Amino acid sequence: MPNDKNASPPVSGASSNDVLPKDRNAFALAGMRIVVGLFFATFGEYKVFGTQFVSSGFHGYLEAFLSGRAYPFMAPVLMWILAHCATLMAVLVSYGELLIGLSLIFGVLSRIASVFGFALMIAMWLSAGYPGAHAAFWQYWGVSLDWSVFALCFVVLVAGRPEDVWSLRWVSSRLRTQGRR
Repeated sequence: MPNDKNASPPVSGASSNDVLPKDRNAFALAGMRIVVGLFFATFGEYKVFGTQFVSSGFHGYLEAFLSGRAYPFMAPVLMWILAHCATLMAVLVSYGELLIGLSLIFGVLSRIASVFGFALMIAMWLSAGYPGAHAAFWQYWGVSLDWSVFALCFVVLVAGRPEDVWSLRWVSSRLRTQGRR
């Protein structure tokens, strides 16, 4: 069996060529980081490079949220944003999503990006995930799926070590190691 510090012994009945990564969780976490990053880079890209979101789309979203989709305590916050800084907030959301996505894809400052991503998802959930005053308890969770799944991904990325593999630091370290051989 090759002397690979990132490998564990083969599974019983497997050949020595079937070496498994020592920490498959690191690869799973990196895969999740990259996929979430692709979503956010896509969300941000169409908002940053298109004109509709900043000029009118964000304003339209806020109006829809205020039509009963926002939790009651969020309505005054959304009305204030709509009245005072909708365009600025649209630009911040656009570039924020793009930067979160790029950070996660490349594995640079992933935890910090995940904190901001979590905050954005909670803000979206509270702004647009209200099922109504008389909804059954399960409906609060059902309505939240657009945001809660990403919010949980961000929690995992903050809690874990998302840059251990498939990140710029990982690639750089591997290139330096190969250069010494």
